[in-house]
Amino acid sequence: MSEPRHFLDLDRLSTGELRRILDHARALKAGAPGRALAGRTLAMIFEKPSTRTRVSFEVAAQQLGGHAVVLNARDMQLGRGETIADTARVLSRYVHAITLRTDHHAKLLELAAHATVPVINALTDASHPCQILADVLTFEEHRGPVAGRIVAWVGDFNNVARSWVHAAMRLGCILHVACPPELTPEPELLARARAEGARVEVFAEPAAAVRGAHLVVTDTWVSMGDADGARKRRLLEPYRVDARLMELAAADALFMHCLPAHRGEEVTAEVIDGPRSVVFDEAENRLHVQKAILAWCLGEIGADPMP
Repeated sequence: MSEPRHFLDLDRLSTGELRRILDHARALKAGAPGRALAGRTLAMIFEKPSTRTRVSFEVAAQQLGGHAVVLNARDMQLGRGETIADTARVLSRYVHAITLRTDHHAKLLELAAHATVPVINALTDASHPCQILADVLTFEEHRGPVAGRIVAWVGDFNNVARSWVHAAMRLGCILHVACPPELTPEPELLARARAEGARVEVFAEPAAAVRGAHLVVTDTWVSMGDADGARKRRLLEPYRVDARLMELAAADALFMHCLPAHRGEEVTAEVIDGPRSVVFDEAENRLHVQKAILAWCLGEIGADPMP
């Protein structure tokens, strides 16, 4: 029996595989038929609240001809002490793929280690790869290839930002990160990314990161379950994306936010509701990218050896 194709992080796939997933997502969005889940079932485990991830994956399963079972951790034996390993082994006997949205990345890795069906990262505290593929698809729909383009991340260096580093490693974008010194990326991640040829620069000043950027991205300042919310808000106050900051970007720069957004906090209403914002195209593309990810996990798209 072959090993399952897990979708855990962007840097675990080759550039060719990611490109084929994006191409397939584009084709599905244009109306190409897709039946990768025909007669199959997707289990979706949620340990954190979700709107876009839950709805997009559930609709993706239906549109691919399959069925989705939504599992809240509080309603499972997993919430009463059953091990992740045992949960993985049991679910693998019932379903054909599993998504997990959780807090600790280690839970995702343990689930994948013991599952005999594909496991998909639907968000952890360390990364959010499905979101970044949707972002890349959205950018390329509007502006063409992301390779060689400057992506400016402004705010907390969180799970979404970390997946942007992985995208820089595999898809060739130039990543500028603007964040307070207290919230900077871990040196080990930067060293590994640069060793693989990724162009990633870290700035203390948002203006320096955004100047000339082709895409400006931010996220909520305080994530779900964040214990030091008040401190983070104080640190991030100078990192709000407003019209003045966007004026420093390239003339045709886009703005993205994975949502939910807090207008007046990490971004002003003028920006997120303005003509440069593509946040709802970005949200829609979660559906198309996730259909393509499921197709890749289930063998509908070819796999490459890791670089």
